[in-house]
Amino acid sequence: MGGRSAEREVSLMSGQGVLAALRARGVDAHAFDPAEQPMDELRRQGFARCFIALHGRFGEDGTVQGALELLGIPYTGAGVMTSSMAIDKVMTKRVWLAEGLPTPRYVLLHAGECTPEQVRAVPDALGLPLIVKPMREGSSLGVTKVTSRDQMARAVAEAARLDADVLCETFIAGDEVTCPVLGAGTRARALPVIHIVAPEGQYDYQNKYFTDVTDYRVPCDLPPGEEAAVQALVLKAYRVLGCRGWGRIDVMIDGVTRQPWLLEINTSPGMTGHSLVPMAARAAGIDYETLCLQLLADAALDYAPAAGARA
Repeated sequence: MGGRSAEREVSLMSGQGVLAALRARGVDAHAFDPAEQPMDELRRQGFARCFIALHGRFGEDGTVQGALELLGIPYTGAGVMTSSMAIDKVMTKRVWLAEGLPTPRYVLLHAGECTPEQVRAVPDALGLPLIVKPMREGSSLGVTKVTSRDQMARAVAEAARLDADVLCETFIAGDEVTCPVLGAGTRARALPVIHIVAPEGQYDYQNKYFTDVTDYRVPCDLPPGEEAAVQALVLKAYRVLGCRGWGRIDVMIDGVTRQPWLLEINTSPGMTGHSLVPMAARAAGIDYETLCLQLLADAALDYAPAAGARA
């Protein structure tokens, strides 16, 4: 937990929750912060497996997963390739689009390379309002809803503080929902959908983690059949990326057409007191400690050592 990403604070909160849960169930669990210790300390100290509660870059992007593969220590969540794809919102969109799955139209800008004219022209391609966000960050960091052309430059600059690659995306007006998934392959199952109703639609970093003003509706209040449709779509999106262990996919449902649109996937979701996977799991009858144990039990390697191979 911890790490070096912009989401370090949230990761520490997630990690403390998981650590307490595992210890409460008798697991000999310990905190490990890769920003403070070299990764090979895990093998030197004899750890059998890792619960990854890191969020964002240097933890959710395949880097830590690759180090654990080299160390031969099973870990929770997606493997190396899936992690590196899933944190890249544009690469994720390309995979989904190739598989015929719906995701909002987008324009990718490379900050420092695009001209002011190119920035101002984005609304011509996507319309207004639109969303501007860093390509490889989570927790709504650096995200701006742009409602007029003259807001574009500031929105792109805000996102570029966190990532030189900036994603501009068509805004979908409607219901914001999220759906966690547990398991892998044919065993993967979608948990209950959560309908997120934030004040004035501002489901930002502050309202995600540090206030109680957001309304989380689970069981959700979607019209009959819509929850099942979202769950089916999310399972397809999860599987085509090759996810395992767990994940959470954010979806917008068009308020007029009721078409669900895939936004992004989190392969190392939050586990704080405000987090959504524990909330959905609880609605499915899985308490926080049981969830943590289940995820830890599913820890795996992409490349398991061959029988008889030397460590």
